[in-house]
Amino acid sequence: MKVREDQPVFKDGTVDLEAWLARIEEKAPVVDSEQLIRACRIARTAEEEADHRENDWGEDSSAFKTGLEMAEILSDLGLDQDALVAAVLYRTVREGELELATVKDQFGPKIANLIRGVTRMAAIHHPQRSTRTAVLGQNETQGEAVRKMLVAMIDDVRVALIKLAERTCAIRAVKTGPVSRRYKVAREVFDIYAPLAHRLGVGYLKWELEDLAFRYIEPQDYKKIAKLIDEKRIDRESYIQKVQDIICSELEQADIKAEIQGRAKHIYSIWRKMKRKNIGFSQVYDIRAFRIMVPRVQDCYAVLGIVHSLWRHIPREFDDYIASPKPNGYRSLHTAVIGPEGKVVEIQIRTSDMHSDAELGVCAHWLYKGTDAKKASQSKGYEEKVSWLRQVLEWHDELGGIDEMVEELGADVTVDRIYVLTPGGHVVDLAASATPVDFAYKVHTDVGHRCRGAKVNGRIVPLNTSLKIGDQVEILTGNESSPSRDWLNQDLGYVRSGRARAKIKQWFKSQDRDVNIRDGKELLQRELRRLNLDKVDMNLLLERSNFLDADGLHAAIGAGDVRVMHIVHYAEDILHPAKKKTLAITEHKEQNHSGDLVIQGVGNMLTSIANCCKPVPGDPVTGYITIGRGVSIHRDDCVNMLQLKSKEPERTIDVSWGGEAQTTYPAELSLTAYDRTGLLKDVMTVLANNGVNVTSMNTLSNKDQNLAEMRITLEVANLTALSRAISMLSKVSNVSDVRRIYDTRHD
Repeated sequence: MKVREDQPVFKDGTVDLEAWLARIEEKAPVVDSEQLIRACRIARTAEEEADHRENDWGEDSSAFKTGLEMAEILSDLGLDQDALVAAVLYRTVREGELELATVKDQFGPKIANLIRGVTRMAAIHHPQRSTRTAVLGQNETQGEAVRKMLVAMIDDVRVALIKLAERTCAIRAVKTGPVSRRYKVAREVFDIYAPLAHRLGVGYLKWELEDLAFRYIEPQDYKKIAKLIDEKRIDRESYIQKVQDIICSELEQADIKAEIQGRAKHIYSIWRKMKRKNIGFSQVYDIRAFRIMVPRVQDCYAVLGIVHSLWRHIPREFDDYIASPKPNGYRSLHTAVIGPEGKVVEIQIRTSDMHSDAELGVCAHWLYKGTDAKKASQSKGYEEKVSWLRQVLEWHDELGGIDEMVEELGADVTVDRIYVLTPGGHVVDLAASATPVDFAYKVHTDVGHRCRGAKVNGRIVPLNTSLKIGDQVEILTGNESSPSRDWLNQDLGYVRSGRARAKIKQWFKSQDRDVNIRDGKELLQRELRRLNLDKVDMNLLLERSNFLDADGLHAAIGAGDVRVMHIVHYAEDILHPAKKKTLAITEHKEQNHSGDLVIQGVGNMLTSIANCCKPVPGDPVTGYITIGRGVSIHRDDCVNMLQLKSKEPERTIDVSWGGEAQTTYPAELSLTAYDRTGLLKDVMTVLANNGVNVTSMNTLSNKDQNLAEMRITLEVANLTALSRAISMLSKVSNVSDVRRIYDTRHD
C-alpha cells in the first residue's frame, strides 16, 4: 500500500500551493502551472465562503484538500493537466460550493465535461441486497445511472480514473467516521471500484483500495495478517537483501541490465490466497518476493533460466503471462523457487513496459488515443480496455441492473482464467471452473439459449462439468431457444459466470407472465415435494417471503428473480423449526483438546506434535495412532511418517488444522428406480463424487415390477447440500424418484 504524503503547509496550517505544485510537476506533464494554481485558489475560496456540510468522509473532510489529494494520486498515474484541474475542482462542485457553469467559464468546456462525467459516476452506489425489491431488480433511476457511468467512461477514460482517485481519498478519510459509514464506503469500493481498477489494469490503485476496504469489512482478519507481517519484517528484509545480492551478481556476470525490487504482498491478497488454497500464513510463498525489470522480452526468459539454475523451482508455481496475458492485459513471468535456507521465494520477471502496464494500466496508453500509426502498437492496451468498456455498455443496455454489472466488473479479480478451444480451433477465455453452458453463452447468446448438450474432447459430458485448460468444446444445439431453469440453480453448478446467468434470467423475464407462473409453480412444487416440505401452508410461506399472492411468488421464481432454495429454506423453518435448531448443532467432526486440530471421524482424542518434524499450523499433516499416547501429528512429507504409512497404514488417520468444528446432520432419502446391473454402484459413485458421506443404506428389490427401492441415510451440512445431492441422484440412469423422509419421532 502506498504511504500517503502530507500536503506541504505553512506555519498557520494553510497549504503551501507553490511547494505542492513543485511536487506535482515532478511526476505529471503540467503545461500551464498558473492555471493549476488558479484552480486551487478558486477551490479554496469557494470552500471558505460556503457553509460546512457533513458528509460520509469523516469529521475533518475538506473538499479543497481532497481535490489536492486527488490531483496527487492522478499525478502518480501521469495524467495530463486537464485531468489534474478537474480533480482539484471536482469535490468543490460536488459539494455545491462551486457552480459547474463557473468552471466552464473559467477553465473551458473540456475540464467542465470531465467534472460532469465524474458527477454522473457519483450516482452509483453499492446495491442494497437486504430487501426483496433490491434482489428482484433495481429501479429505473439506478439503471440509468449505471448507463451514464459507462457512457462517461467510454467517452473519456480519465473520468473513471478521476473517480477512482476520489474513492481512494474517500476510503482513506472515512477512518474518522462512524463504523456504519466506514463499512458502507468500503463495501462500495470493494465491490465496484477495486474491480474497476483491476479491469483497467491500474494495480497502483487496486492494491490500496482492496487493502483499505478489507480493513473495514474484515477488521479482525486484517489485524491478524498485519501483525504476522510486521513480526517477520526485520527477518524478511535481511533475507530479501541477501537474495537480491545473489541475483545481481549472477545478472552482472551474464551482462544483463536489470532493476530488482523487493516486493511486499498486500494484506488482502495474502488473505485471499490463504482462503482460496486453504493454507496457513507460512505457506503463502510470495510474501518473500522480487520483481526483476529488464529491457527486452528475450531478457525475461534469460533471467528465468538464470534463476532456475540458481535454485530449484516449484513446477506448479510457474506462470507465463507473457505468452498468455491475463484478460486485463497483464504480462509477466511468475515463478517460485526454493531459495537460500530452504525458504520459498516468488520472482516476477518483466520488461519496463510491462511493469508500467501493470502499475498504471490504461494510464500507460491513454495519451496515444487517436495518434499516428507509429504509435498504434503503444495504444493497443488502451484500445483493448475501451473495447471491454463498450462490451459492458452493450451488455448493460441489453440486460440492465446493477447487480449483474457489479458481478461482471468483479469477474477475473478473484479467479484465474482458463483457455479452451472451439471445434474450429479458436481460443475462448473463461473463468476457472467454467462449464459448457458458460462456454456456449460466451460464444453467442443464441448458442447458449439453444444448448442441449456438449462434447468435450469428443466425448459427451454433463453440462455442469468443469472445463480445463486446452479442452476442445462442442455445443450440441436444438432448433428452438429454451434454456433450462435448472441452470439458474447455483447449487447444481451449471453456470459459473455472472454474464451467462444474466442472459438466462433475461430470457425467462421476456417470456409471458403466465408461462413464468406455470413454470415457477412447477419448479417450487417439485423441490418442496422431494424435500418432503410440500405440506407447508402457502399463506405462511407468502408472508415469510414478502409476496402478496402465490402468482407473484411463482412468477418471480419462473423469471429467475428469486432462487427456489430461498423459498425452500422458509418452508423448512415453518414446518420443522425445532428440527433445524437441534440438527444444526450435531457434530460429527469434533475438535481435540488443543482447539488447533480436527481429527476426522474419531472424536476427541489426545494428540501430540511429533518432535521429528514439528509441524506448525498451516502445514499439511497426518496422524499416527500410537499405543497409549493418543495420536501423534506429523508433517505429510516427514520421513518417519512415510515409513509408518508403508509399514502400518491402518494406524494412520486424516487430520487437519481447523478453527470451529464442522457440523453436519443426518438426512434420510427414499430412492426408487428401475432395477439394473450397476445401479447401486452408480448411486454410491454420485454421492462420493459430491463429497456426501453415507452412514447407512438398505436396498429392497421387487422382482415382479423390476423396481429397486433404497433407503439412504446421508450426512449433509445444510438443506442446500441435501437438495444438490437429490438433484444429482435424480439424474442417475433408471432413477424415477428421489425424496427426503422425515423421522417424525424427533419433530
